[in-house]
Amino acid sequence: MTRKTLTRALNPMTEPVRAALQDAGLTGAYEARPPYQRNDYLGWINRAKRDATQQKRLNQMLDELRAEDCYMGMSWSGNSRS
Repeated sequence: MTRKTLTRALNPMTEPVRAALQDAGLTGAYEARPPYQRNDYLGWINRAKRDATQQKRLNQMLDELRAEDCYMGMSWSGNSRS
């Protein structure tokens, strides 16, 4: 059985998100996440209307990438699927 590709619209990575990932040294951790997670994070951050909310969500994403064991506040194991 082959896995389907991402069928949702792709969310753009904004320059502030790219810079935050680079500054935190987490670009590799971000790129190691499955495509759906990367896309979900970007959409979630970009949908926030207030700058403060965008920053809060960006900080949560960075914290979760550092921890390597959660995704959107849920427990996650990177090797749960082959």
